[in-house]
Amino acid sequence: MSADVPTREDQPDRPPRPQSPKTTKTAKTRKSTKARKSTKSPQGPQRSRSPKTTAPDHRPPGRWREFRIAGADFSASISVFLIALPLSLGIALATGAPLQAGLVAAAVGGLVVGRFGGVPLQVSGPATGLTVVTAGLIQQYGWRTTCAITVLAGLAQLGLSALRVARTALAVSPAIVHGMLAAIGISIALAQLHIVLGGNPQSSAVANVQQLPAQLARLHPAALSVSVLTVVVLFAWPRIPGRTGRIARRVPAALAAVAAATAVATFAGLRLDRVDLPSWSSHVLPEVPNGPVLGLFAAVLTVTLVGSVESLLSAVAVDKLVAARKDPDVQIPRARLDRELSGQGAANIVSGALGGLPIAGGGVRSATNVAAGGVSRHSTMLYGLWVAVAALCLVPVFDLIPLAALAALVMVIGMQMVNITHMRSVRRNRELLVYVGTLAGVVFVGVLEGVAIGIALAVGVALHRLTRTRITLDEREGVHRLHARGQLTFLAVPRLSRLLHQVPQGSACVVELDGSFMDHAAYEALHDWQVSHLAQGGSVEFTGRSGARIAEPAEPVTQSSTCCRPWTPWRNHHCGEPIEQPRPEQGRGTDQVRVTTGVRGGQLASGLSSFQRNTAPLVRGELARLAREGQQPSQLFLTCADSRLVTSMITASGPGDLFTVRNVGNLVPLPGEEGAEGQDDSVAAAIEYAVDILRVQSITVCGHSGCGAMQALLNTPENTPENTPENRPASTLKTLPKSTPETPPASPLTRWLRHGQPSLERMRSRDHAWARISGRLPADAVEQLCLTNVVQQLEHLRAHPAVARALAEQRLELHGMYFHVGEAQAYLLAADGQPDERPEGQSDSTDKVFNRVAPTAFEESRA
Repeated sequence: MSADVPTREDQPDRPPRPQSPKTTKTAKTRKSTKARKSTKSPQGPQRSRSPKTTAPDHRPPGRWREFRIAGADFSASISVFLIALPLSLGIALATGAPLQAGLVAAAVGGLVVGRFGGVPLQVSGPATGLTVVTAGLIQQYGWRTTCAITVLAGLAQLGLSALRVARTALAVSPAIVHGMLAAIGISIALAQLHIVLGGNPQSSAVANVQQLPAQLARLHPAALSVSVLTVVVLFAWPRIPGRTGRIARRVPAALAAVAAATAVATFAGLRLDRVDLPSWSSHVLPEVPNGPVLGLFAAVLTVTLVGSVESLLSAVAVDKLVAARKDPDVQIPRARLDRELSGQGAANIVSGALGGLPIAGGGVRSATNVAAGGVSRHSTMLYGLWVAVAALCLVPVFDLIPLAALAALVMVIGMQMVNITHMRSVRRNRELLVYVGTLAGVVFVGVLEGVAIGIALAVGVALHRLTRTRITLDEREGVHRLHARGQLTFLAVPRLSRLLHQVPQGSACVVELDGSFMDHAAYEALHDWQVSHLAQGGSVEFTGRSGARIAEPAEPVTQSSTCCRPWTPWRNHHCGEPIEQPRPEQGRGTDQVRVTTGVRGGQLASGLSSFQRNTAPLVRGELARLAREGQQPSQLFLTCADSRLVTSMITASGPGDLFTVRNVGNLVPLPGEEGAEGQDDSVAAAIEYAVDILRVQSITVCGHSGCGAMQALLNTPENTPENTPENRPASTLKTLPKSTPETPPASPLTRWLRHGQPSLERMRSRDHAWARISGRLPADAVEQLCLTNVVQQLEHLRAHPAVARALAEQRLELHGMYFHVGEAQAYLLAADGQPDERPEGQSDSTDKVFNRVAPTAFEESRA
């Protein structure tokens, strides 16, 4: 079966099978051939399909295809299994449950959630966030009742899934979630620290802190040495340099740390408490819950809410990781949160019934699955299968593992749950009080109580922000300025009215509204005052956050007010607003002028201020990451300096994606010609840097409609009709006129446009076919030259040594692109910038076609 066969439409969760580089190249070539044929005949693609491609649409589906497993899924499942196995035992140890319960939860999480969940690459297992909760339930009710609580929590999750409230969990403030997880991590670390030191953990975090001095006084040297060895290997394993490190990192650090500690303890003959897995025949199952109804209800509610929130937040994180993975040949369905919640509920029912721990989606396991290249839910299911096989067949091996090694592993994981990056983000968003309150509540009171405290604090902070409005009034140059910063609600109306009535009658007033919300009471107060002030001969102007004038809420919608509506992210774009011209300054004569700085005059400073206030907080994290990692663009984008070409917009790219080089006419001078006259090697330097240093994967030459450089080429005196190639020697086509004592020297622009002369020659030559645009001839000579120039500059690119080497190594692609500004339409060169394969001297009779990029062209090509 061909690897590029699409999946059936009734199986949305199954991505296409991964393709080898050779197969991928063949598939892309076949699709490109189909695209070229489709421009000539509507039936071209259907007739050119091979039987292999159409087979799935006509052959009976067959049950065997349901179980096809990609090699990437197999290898990813092994990676997840190796990292999850010691983690599952460690979580079981931290909760005080039978160690087999961790293996049961891991196997059920992989098999049940992997099959029925809504996030194909999310890996579920023993819930880290429920470690403290489960430990408390075991101490209060016993293990068998805790299993029954897990079953009831699974039923509650199924009920919540049926009500489709999964996305409601995402409304919880991130400060509450991060505070809860940090508190759980602190509690886990404190409890496991006692086992690391050779003792036993206490019942609460406070008790663990109180008993820590006594535990330090009676250290167990063997347990401490094994724990230290585990921590050292855990941190040093990913940092092994060289080729040895690359090979070693195929084994997860957690597995390597536990294996090293086990080997040292075994060969050294250290007397330590070790894993004790009893026979499966004595494995205990749940019993009917026994205890106060209210306490059991609170326990079920706690397990349900904490497990659901942890799983759903992990699902959103996995969605982001999958989206960031640049693999165009694999399509992973987006997360279906309600289905994921039902899968978690089913898994908790099965896990509790089989005597396992509560289950939730795990961030570490899921991130490993994505990073290892998993492409479908088969990787998750295989991970569950490997855990089940190991639990049945590797019991003698498990019995060799020291408990101190598992405790050290879980202690490190608990410490890592206190994320410094999350704390900085919370502090930057002024929610540190919510974070600290939730953390303290979970540590000192309990998980459910701590979350309730966090929610109360979050509501209080939100109300404080909503009611906190700063309103000031000052006078500058005879103009009264009222600045309202914050949300204008009915609570701010008394202060607003008091300051508005301090504005003198008949004066000029500017009201700056620096907020995103205004209720009806505040609007009426402003509107009534405005009507009264205008009636008394005054003037009123309302401005927004960037200083731009805004329309009153009651103003009828006009074309001028809606023409910029699609560009609302561009806060400094003022459509149809004239720029004030310089005017004479009164009292100083006609030769002295001053420039009025109205809305446009201070646009740069206003735009920078708006960026720092509104945009910078949103992109600071991403730009900080790029600053740390350096630039790693995927393509070099050569385009014109025209202000209407917004490269990031037309390519839907973000910071760090494009290495953009702009010049007049998107020209690529031939090697050696830049420095000959113009003394400018900038384009060649950028090409060499992008190809050899940044290792870009593609180079795109992008022309555009109405290019001023191409118009200038056509309008130069030597290119006028009377100086066409038929009427003057060919030698005069190669350079622009040289300066002589009688003629002034050529300007820098004229010297630069010399590099566009080969494009003009190509357009007028009979040896080259005219470029077409989406099956039609160009509209005029300027458009024809713009298209021809893209083709010519692609040939110039191949002459650069760095590009030639990269093309020979098949690690670089060249693309031609044309953007029609007036139509907002992009066109791609069908030949994909590949060199001509015709014999030397033979004329170029092949059409260079720029195909229209339709909104659904990418999806159609993948189908």
